[in-house]
Amino acid sequence: MNLHPLAEVFGFPPHNLSAEATTHRKNRLCPHNNKVPNCTKDKANDPLGVCTIHETGDGLAITCPVRFRQGWKIAIDAAGFFFPSNAHWTTLTEVRLNDRNGNSAGNIDVVLVSYDSAGSVLDFGSLEVQAVYISGNIRRPFEAYMHDPLHQHTLDWTGLVNYPRPDYLSSSRKRLVPQLIYKGSILRSWGKKQAVALHRRFYETLPTLDEVKEEEADLAWFIYDLTLDGERQQYDLTLYRTVYTQFQPALDQITTPEPGPVNTFVEVLQGKLNDILEDEANPPDAPTLDELL
Repeated sequence: MNLHPLAEVFGFPPHNLSAEATTHRKNRLCPHNNKVPNCTKDKANDPLGVCTIHETGDGLAITCPVRFRQGWKIAIDAAGFFFPSNAHWTTLTEVRLNDRNGNSAGNIDVVLVSYDSAGSVLDFGSLEVQAVYISGNIRRPFEAYMHDPLHQHTLDWTGLVNYPRPDYLSSSRKRLVPQLIYKGSILRSWGKKQAVALHRRFYETLPTLDEVKEEEADLAWFIYDLTLDGERQQYDLTLYRTVYTQFQPALDQITTPEPGPVNTFVEVLQGKLNDILEDEANPPDAPTLDELL
């Protein structure tokens, strides 16, 4: 089990003390194709340069969506789903999507556009990147590490208050589901294919989705792992699996909870009711005059 919660800081494992890693930490650089050379996560002038954290056992949780841009593998994989193999295509990031009334439905993380020899748009597809929210406090161990990387990368944070952990439930309900409902529904009405990129542990927390053949799918789930290159002491984004689904059935499965037995809920109600009735039957003794004085 990893005692230190940080798995990647400014693109490198905390124990990587190479000249390249040191340069990235010193200059707060992002090696994964951020919109500018520097990391801008949380605050541009004081970035929280944590790309990935450890979770239970040897698991990793990607906490920054830019982390998925390593080598633009996600774009290459999505293009293979969207377009013919001989298509000319490029990527556009943070593209605003409006509804019929001109109201914003949000920004699409990445839009892949295919074009002809004259530079005219032929087709497009959307790629949403889903990192994971964190419960607890990640800035405290980050700042402690940045103060002294040589000694702090082995710091034991277990048992401390607000130890950072991935919050998959909030990530799916507050981020993934709204993205699919608002932006995804518009794109589906236009008959456009969509893709979602997320890491393996996140996908494994979702309900089991009904899979279809690639040619029948309008939504593809690209599921990635991080593999440590022992020689470089740096993680590489690798495609673990691709799941092909249809948009509406997948959305229904993610947004529809699996109900438990009603008797379990009735037992909870009964317990709370019993507490109330017991309090009413045994009211606290009235304070004495001495206690009031």
